[in-house]
Amino acid sequence: MTGQVRTVDGRVAGRRGQATRQKLLDCLREMLDTSPYRDVKVIDVARMAGTSPATFYQYFQDVESAILEIANDMAKDGQRLKALTEGQGWTGKGGYAAAEALVDGFLDFWREYEPILRVVDLASAEGDKRFYKVRQSILTAVTTGLTEAIEEVQAKGKAGDEVAPNAMAGTLVAMLAAVSGHQKGFETWKIKMKDVRPALSTLVFMGITGKKPPR
Repeated sequence: MTGQVRTVDGRVAGRRGQATRQKLLDCLREMLDTSPYRDVKVIDVARMAGTSPATFYQYFQDVESAILEIANDMAKDGQRLKALTEGQGWTGKGGYAAAEALVDGFLDFWREYEPILRVVDLASAEGDKRFYKVRQSILTAVTTGLTEAIEEVQAKGKAGDEVAPNAMAGTLVAMLAAVSGHQKGFETWKIKMKDVRPALSTLVFMGITGKKPPR
């Protein structure tokens, strides 16, 4: 952890305090792997971290505020998805490879952060603007990057202009997020993710270029 970290009452945490705070966050994230977030209690997080509830409350107001800290860090890491839309040719075999990389990026990101994204999605659906903002910061950045990519392809005359770039980009990003969040569901349908990957890559490539992927 870098930079100044403050306690709930505004004091600057020292190195030891920062380490304790990070351990609490790590334990909370581990607990979310196996428990619904509403079942996670402060006393359980503190016990796992080898400290007390009083120490937890020095750094966080409640479990939700601690989860929000994890979610905000996740959102910063989520900017790597936008990077996958930048500097790509998007046509021909290179374009299809870029589509595959974007698909892999989404699938990997959702697998890595599945417990946190589950909380973000639930809280967002319930109207919690804090978590909604986290989700939007990730998806909006990718949508912006993909919009610019589609505009560039259209400007070069390598794709038709039948659809608005931002509408296509938003649709593709929503699709990628929804499918990435449903990976375990595909398994129950007896659909293999190794088959979903090329299906997604094809749809992304066709959405950007309006053409079938190269053979």
